[in-house]
Amino acid sequence: MMRLFIFFFMSVSTTFSSHANDAAAINHILDSLHQYAANADAERYFSLYADEAIFIGTDATETWRLDEFKRYAMPYFDKGQGWTYKSIDRELYFSDSNDVAWFVEMLESDSLGVTRGTGVLQKYGNKWLIEQYHLTLPIPNAMIDQVAEQIEQHSR
Repeated sequence: MMRLFIFFFMSVSTTFSSHANDAAAINHILDSLHQYAANADAERYFSLYADEAIFIGTDATETWRLDEFKRYAMPYFDKGQGWTYKSIDRELYFSDSNDVAWFVEMLESDSLGVTRGTGVLQKYGNKWLIEQYHLTLPIPNAMIDQVAEQIEQHSR
């Protein structure tokens, strides 16, 4: 009976330790992502994405594979212009197999104010890479009808 208890305790401890290590790694990746973008450090910024990653921006036309996103971003990065977002709150969620993680983060920026970033990371061996990042503007429900009408008028 004692062996079973020790085995169970070690299994649970390993799982919590693994989650804690993975959470720390993912938080570091996302914090680094924002820092590299602010510094216009394209090489480091794009190294955090998987080869087939998708970036979804705030505009309805901004659904880009990584190579398309690079073509969009590189003219800014080449001029030393990045974008600055600071995470003010982040939540992480893990798959049962602990090789996929989802995140939701609230961000602040001087240009857009409060935004929301959501995405997915996949673990390759011991390395986490961003598979999808989605930047949105969280619109208060009290404003949604007005914003939806403005979008519809803009689309005509």
